[in-house]
Parts: sequence; C-alpha cells; structure tokens
Amino acid sequence: MLIMKKKYLFLRSTILFILCSSMLFGTAAAEPHSAENTKVPLRSEISDQYKWHLNDIYASNDLWQSDFDKLKAELPRIAGYKGKLGNSAQNLLQGLKLRDEIYRVMIKLAAYAQMHRDENTADAKYQVLAGKAESLAVEVAAATSFVQPEILALPDKKLAQFRQTEAGLKEYAFYFDDLVRQKKHVLSPEEEGLLARSAEATQVGENAFDMLVHADIRFPEITDEKGQKVQLSEGRYFTYVTSPDRNVRKRAYHGLFGTYNQYRNTLAATLGGTVKKNIFYAKVHKYDSALAAAIEGDNVPMKVYDNLITTVHNNLEPLHRYVMLKKKALGLSDIHMYDLYTPIVHNVKLEYEYKDGVKLVETALAPLGPEYCSILDKGLTSGWVDVYENKGKQTGAYSSGTYGVHPFVLLNYHNRYDDVSTIAHEMGHAMHSYYSQSNRPFATAQYSIFCAEVASTTNEVLLIDHMLKTTTDKKVRLYLLNQYLEAIRTTVYRQALFAEFEKIIYAKSEKGETLTADMLDATWHELNVKYYGPEIVVDKESDIEWARIPHLYRDFYVYQYVTGYSAATTLAEKIQTEGAVAQKRYINYLKSGGSDYSLNLLKQAGVDMSSAKPLEVTLQKFSLLLDELEKTLNESR
Repeated sequence: MLIMKKKYLFLRSTILFILCSSMLFGTAAAEPHSAENTKVPLRSEISDQYKWHLNDIYASNDLWQSDFDKLKAELPRIAGYKGKLGNSAQNLLQGLKLRDEIYRVMIKLAAYAQMHRDENTADAKYQVLAGKAESLAVEVAAATSFVQPEILALPDKKLAQFRQTEAGLKEYAFYFDDLVRQKKHVLSPEEEGLLARSAEATQVGENAFDMLVHADIRFPEITDEKGQKVQLSEGRYFTYVTSPDRNVRKRAYHGLFGTYNQYRNTLAATLGGTVKKNIFYAKVHKYDSALAAAIEGDNVPMKVYDNLITTVHNNLEPLHRYVMLKKKALGLSDIHMYDLYTPIVHNVKLEYEYKDGVKLVETALAPLGPEYCSILDKGLTSGWVDVYENKGKQTGAYSSGTYGVHPFVLLNYHNRYDDVSTIAHEMGHAMHSYYSQSNRPFATAQYSIFCAEVASTTNEVLLIDHMLKTTTDKKVRLYLLNQYLEAIRTTVYRQALFAEFEKIIYAKSEKGETLTADMLDATWHELNVKYYGPEIVVDKESDIEWARIPHLYRDFYVYQYVTGYSAATTLAEKIQTEGAVAQKRYINYLKSGGSDYSLNLLKQAGVDMSSAKPLEVTLQKFSLLLDELEKTLNESR
C-alpha cells in the first residue's frame, strides 16, 4: 500500500513527491515466530540473503554524501534559469531537463536515507541522513519553485510555438496540458517559493507520529496460546489477533489499543496538525477544500469519492450478514471487534517458508505472461526485497520505486498465507515501477496512487483465485473463502470507513472545530457501529484505532484502496478469461506510468472507474462469496 504522491501542481506536493516517491505501505507482518522465538531479532542476526541491496543506490555513505554535496552546489545553476525560461524553446527544455535531473538525484538521496532508516528507526545515523535529505528537498523545491509559474505566465500562443518547434518538449506534452488545466491554483514564483520553504516545518505532525509510533512507544508483553510471555508489537499484533484462542486475541487487542490510548491527546494533536496543514495549503492554492486539492491533482471528479461512500452505504447488508455468520461459525454468544480477524476455520494452517511463498506467487501470476514472470523472479532473487522483521524495523510493508535503479520492497514476513499475499501485493507495485521507469522518461514515469493500488491488488486477486481453483481440500477452501471475504472487508469496506472518517474530520476542521481525542473517538465509534451492524460489540478500546492509522497522514489517500481493489477485480477477471488480449492491455497500462490521467489509463486497460459499476461488482462478489461460504459451512455440519 501507498505513501506516494503524484507530482502535483504546487510546490508543497513537489517536496512530498521527492521525499515519498513511490513509497507503498501494506499489511503488517514479521519474521517467523514461535514459542522458541519470542524476541524480535537484531538486524545483524538476519542472514544477508534476506536483506535488500541498498548499495545498488549508493555503494557507501560517502558516495551518498558526495551526491548530496554536488546536488546542493547545483541549485544555483537552476536558479540561473529564473526569468529566462520564456526566452526560447531551448531555454525552456534545458531548464526542465535540469530540474528533472535534480529531482532524480534528490529521489535517490531520499530513498537511500529513508530505507536505511527504516531498517532500524532508532538508528540515529540514518535519522540524521533522512533529516538532511528532507532539508535538502525543501531547498530543491524552493530553488525550482519558479518553473511552473513562469511556464504559466507565457502567452498561450508562445508556449504552443515552443512545443511545436522544439522536438525535445514532446515528452512534456501531458505535463504542459495538466499544468494549464490547474493554472488557477498556481501562485506567483515568490509565493510558491515561500510555501516551499514552509514545508519542512509543516511536516512536524507526520514526523512526530512516525517517531512516536515506530521508535518510542513500547507495547507490553502478553501471554500466548502456550502460556508463554511474548513481546507485543505492531508487526506481531496481527498474529495474535487472528489466534484461535479468544483470550490471546483479547489480550493483544487490549495491549495494543490500551497503549495507544495512553498517548491519545498527543496523537490527536499530531493528526489535527496535519489536517490543518493540508487545509492551509488547499486554501492558499484556491481550492474549495482539502479534499478537492487532493483529488483534483489527478483530475478525479468529486463524484468518484462521494459515489464510493454512497455505494458502500448501499451495500452494508452483506457486511452485517458476514459479521453474523462469523459469530455463528465461531460459536460466540457475542462478537467483538477483536474477533473479526480470526479465521472461521481454525484447524487449517497455510504456512509457507519464504522460498515456497515466492514460488506460489510466481505460479499464480503466470496469467500475466512469461516476460512479467521473468522480471518478477529477478526481483525476488536479486536484492530487491528486505524480508524479515528485526528490532526497530519499520512495520508493515512497502515498495519504493527509485528512477534509474531497480525497485525495492520492504516486508516483515511470517510464514502465513497473508504474508504470501503481501509479497504478491508489494511486487505488484514494484513491477509497476519497473515497467513504468523502463519505458517512460522521468517526466511521465511517476504513476498516481489511484493507478498504483490497481497493480498491487490485481496480483492479490490472481493469487487467491489461483488458490481457490487448485485446492481440493474442503477445509482449505473454507479458509480461502474466508480470506477472500476478509480481503474485500479490509480493503473495500474498512478503507471506505477510513475515507468517510477522513472526509468528516476535514469538514469539521474546515468549519473551525478542534479535532480533540474525544471527538475523534466518537466519530470512529459511530462509523464502526454503522458499518459493522447491530451484531458487533464495538468496545470502547476500539475508539482509539484512528490513532494507529499512518495513512491518515497522507491526505485523502485511502479511498484509492477501494477504487484500486474494484478496478483490480475487473482486470483480473479479464486477464483470466480473455487471455493474451487483456494481458497485453494490462502490461501496456503498467508501462504507461503517469502519461495520462488515471481514469483515462484505466479505461484503456479495460475498466471505467468514473462509474460505480466496478465497486458494485466487487461488493456483489463479496455477497456471492458469502453465499458459498455459508453453504459450505452448512454442508460441513
């Protein structure tokens, strides 16, 4: 999943584009865990074969520093183009090429520092390097802040003439068109420069959240199924909350949320500060709202966001029915939030050593063609992936696409089927980056989040479809049906809840309300009651869950998981039923990068996301899977 920003029009987003280029978050996981392995290992205790090769970016910190110094010295050169871009078509091309080269190097610097920091977030050395990269990114954004306003200041006829006479400007065609479309939101060069300078200071909310959650918070020990004390962590929480032992689930749930509750006011302040920051930048750039600023950058109509929430509201009955079925199947007198993640079938354990998980993913993705699978295998065996959890490591999973270098993937791998699915998901992002950056110039290589989540989720759908087609064991099939339903519940229903929560709190803040912990808790509680229905017991401890969601610090990001899953459901079906024709469309989509708006690229791939139909089809699939699960359970009794 994603912390990536499309290269938006104004400079604050340019900084985010530089610092967060192609970063993608996914499901939390960890190193294989057992009663004999209850402590999170040090990084030095993990074999090098399971670590990514960041030296493919820079062979040493000294080389990183050398590029850092060179880039800093290069900034006066781009400043030399200020006031001169309109002098000639050649000047314009040279200025854009120099800016893009500065961005390319800046992304390398940021990726190297950030990924090393993520290996151990408590390592002060890479905290310093990441901080230096962030500061330099602000300088880069400030130094290049004149470019877009100057281009927009050119008379339309003059810009058209430049584009016609200078062949090198053809690769910027979409960039120019998109720039003109958003012209009213661009300020003067001086104003954009000032706002660019402010970005480092306004990142405090996100940075404070990251350090608090990933470096400072300590979770308690809990007792596992065997009566042994084990360390709770974000990376291990999922293991315990899916336990067949309800007491373990409850202890993990109370341990995690009880810890977050101790910091509720601080976390309300970090989230509230981030919301205010995004509202500020939206207002100064003349957007009607922060939501408009977030989605108009990719030319997504407001109706797409609104229709998403409405469509989910209209299809909550199957989710309520799923909760009731899970309660009955688990034999519970009441069902709590901590019961939702545990599988209905307890005596099925699909466990895969990492090498076996990789083999399964490669087999399942065969419908994408031999070329795709060959590149995929190369990525999984040549230092793209950091596999296991270690002490201090960034939780979850993500992919980072660094132009001019191969992509990288961070995992925290247990031996569960969920972790195999995470491999498929994150390698979907990585393959998207590989295809895009191998086939597009820098100017159009950066794809949007809207598109990114399609590539990752298509892989997930292909994987579980393969599993259902090939299993002959009824209990395994029950388990997989449950997993499929959970995938839709957590990626569509749950993320839609996040998206609605985000819309509500931004609207409240835009009306002048303060986002207190009590208000955030109450809003979260009401949505959980609405989404999960009358059978669920929404424990008070659940009300603080908003505090642990990192995606809320990436404004209006999460709705794209819903759209991505819906698009992926349609595309995966076409790939499996139409064969080579759909496969070719899909690979061309991956190669397209950011060469057009997301909705247009997806339509060319074979799915129209401007309508509610893909989401309706996905939720109908949820209902059909639920029917099959209920029928199979009844037959097994």
